[in-house]
Amino acid sequence: MSSMKAIKKRITSVNNTKKIMKAMNLVSASKLQKAKTRLDHIRPLFDNLNVVMDTIKKGLDSDTELAFAQEREVKNIAYIVLSSDRGLCGGYNTNISKEALAFIDANHSKTDKQEKILAIGTKGWEYFKRRGKNIVFRNPGPSEATSFADAEVLGNKIAQMYTSGEADEVYIVYTHFQTILAHVPYIVKLLPIRTETSVPASNPVQMTYDPDAKSFMEHAVPMYLNISIYGAMMESAVCELASRMTSMDSATRNATDIIDDLTLEYNRKRQGIITQEITEIVTGANALQ
Repeated sequence: MSSMKAIKKRITSVNNTKKIMKAMNLVSASKLQKAKTRLDHIRPLFDNLNVVMDTIKKGLDSDTELAFAQEREVKNIAYIVLSSDRGLCGGYNTNISKEALAFIDANHSKTDKQEKILAIGTKGWEYFKRRGKNIVFRNPGPSEATSFADAEVLGNKIAQMYTSGEADEVYIVYTHFQTILAHVPYIVKLLPIRTETSVPASNPVQMTYDPDAKSFMEHAVPMYLNISIYGAMMESAVCELASRMTSMDSATRNATDIIDDLTLEYNRKRQGIITQEITEIVTGANALQ
């Protein structure tokens, strides 16, 4: 059984860890509020962008050829996987990595299609590297400091891959924020742009383009990609902070429980030692009589 000195030392160690976990919880909570505010600002644009693209697509002539809407034989598929650079955020990184891996394996298990993974975040990169996956691009993960310029870099990368034939399809895998405790892995197909439409057939769309539809779409689609990626990055950043906040809160409570148990054990041993000493004193006094 542990000595009182060892128990006291462990109580001090757990208490120091508890202070660190509590501090990380407060920092994450503060950053979460700021990131959530940014997400609330971008979400209306992010959520309605697909509807706008559908409307534009419906207004195009059927014979209009678009570089980003070509249905071609799929030989190479690119997957953008958003994870984080740091741990201590519960199952956030594991959940999104497992979801991406299952989707990738399902697409490539019985075909000769080549997978190309763009790992955004160190944790995702490490996960796929350990499993021998083909990682063609690596970049630091999204955080509360993510800017639109970060999304533009990635958007330009996948646009170049698609137009050059390096990728015939592009998917993005990220974590969608619903509530503090609910984060859902999402898989969205970015390219080629979807051809289905959510515009009712009873409402015909009449559009004119300057200088022409093809030129317009070749400029509109990259913007659509950048905004979609930026929205996904912001969703993932908020989920990471929420996961870290709840994980640190849980760790703080667990540390409190451990300290309570150790304190109880310490007091019991201390009481036992005191009782033993009193018994020895009484026994010695009786022996002298």
